[in-house]
This record gives sequence, structure tokens and C-alpha cells, in this order.
Amino acid sequence: MIWNVLLLVVFLGGFAALLGPAQRMIVFPGSRQIIWEPSDAGWDFEDISLEVDGHLTQGWYIPVPEARGVVLFSHGNGGNLSGRMDSIAIWRDLGFTVLIYSYGGYANSTGKPSEQRCYKDIRAMWSWLTEEQGMPPENIVVFGRSLGGAVAADLAAEVTPGAVILESTFLSAVRLGREVFPFLPVGLLLRHRFETEDKIERFTAPLLVVHSPDDDIVPYHHGKALFEMAPEPKEFLEITGSHNEGFLLSGPIYLHGLRDFLEPLFPRQDTTG
Repeated sequence: MIWNVLLLVVFLGGFAALLGPAQRMIVFPGSRQIIWEPSDAGWDFEDISLEVDGHLTQGWYIPVPEARGVVLFSHGNGGNLSGRMDSIAIWRDLGFTVLIYSYGGYANSTGKPSEQRCYKDIRAMWSWLTEEQGMPPENIVVFGRSLGGAVAADLAAEVTPGAVILESTFLSAVRLGREVFPFLPVGLLLRHRFETEDKIERFTAPLLVVHSPDDDIVPYHHGKALFEMAPEPKEFLEITGSHNEGFLLSGPIYLHGLRDFLEPLFPRQDTTG
């Protein structure tokens, strides 16, 4: 019995040592390669770099004429800002300027990714919009998909934008990890915890939670639970399709759901004079 306990301790200690450096690769499988730029689609944009803890965080500010507002876009944990053309196109069609950025270690953002770095990255972008550009908070949609939803939630717990949208987001990385690896002490080992569930009750802006029952990475019950925890005003949009392609496969369901939620909050400007 004693030897079994010692072997278990040695195994867990070795596993934790291995998982520590490996966690960053598992949680943040990002890419530095820029595969596309807004100019490739004929869109004007500004490539910005903001200082965060001695490093630089890259963002693209992609304006549209007579914009209804600005979407502060936090992407998922894979790829980088250059792999989100389809989403940016949707937001432009809805009449919104987009500010999308990449976390430390992604694209041209220097340094290494971590939970805390992600939170600092989004705050730098929020400050750039509200302070340097003079954008009123009520004109901003804080949007996050998957891990980006957890990043957006951390900001939305402290500020009051015009709206918050969490798409395909998890309750916490620990909860999700326990469901995927029920045989491991995930709560003890996981450093990047992203505890969305602990922050959503502090939201003060209108919230839209988007999730698909077909999500193959973040189970549907995570989105439903987040919705139940959130204060009013809130809405839930059920889409179809997989975790990474649900917003595309849902087609009009997704587009109309966003439009119906945003229309009363961001009315189109009357330019008829």
C-alpha cells in the first residue's frame, strides 16, 4: 500500500512537471503565421500594436462607413486574428466596425500567452477604443468565441459596454477539463483556469449567449448554464453545427439572431437628413 501511494505521488509529480510547460501548448495552440489581411478583401484597416507588460499586442481596426458601433472581437485559442475573415465579414454586413486582436504569442503579438496576458490584451484594446479613440462604451459590443468568450467575460465583469456576446464558451477551463479527462486531478494541475462562471453574475450590459447542441468541443450545457447564471437583460441563441463551424453552418439562424439582439441596442443611423 505504501509503495502504491509513493508511486502515485511520483507519477502525479512527474505528470505535473511535464504538464506545466506543456499546458501553454495545449491551451494556446496559436499560430504566428499571418494567412490573410483585410486588404486582401478590399477592406481598409489599421494595424495597431499596443504595449502590454513590455510586449506588443497586435490588433486590426477595420472600419465600415456609418458604423452602428464597434465589435471588440476576442477569438478562440487556435490560429490567430488572420483566420477570422468569415466572422469579420458577418459583422461588417451587420454594420459594425471590427477591432480584432491576437493574444501574446499569436500572430505579431510578442511574448507568451497566458490567462493573465489574455486579460491584459483585451484591456489594452478596450482602453485604446475608449480612451485614445474616444469611443463611448455604449457603442461597443464585447464579443468572444470559445476561449475568447472567457476573455471577454473577464472584461465585461468590470466595464459596461453596449452589449456582450459569448459564443460557444465554457463555464471554466477546469470544468471542461474534468469532463474531458475525468481520471486526472485537473483542478490541481491546470494553471490557466478561465473561470467564466465566477464573473458572469457581475455583467451589467445586455447579454447574448450563443451555443449549439452539436458543439463537439464545449458541451451545450456550458452555454445553457452560463445563460441561467447571468443577470437580466439576456437572450439565448441556439445554433446548429460543430464548435468551429456552427456560426457558418447555421446560416440565417445565426445572422438573424445577432440582428434581432442588436437592432434595439444599436439602431442604424438615419442619414436621410
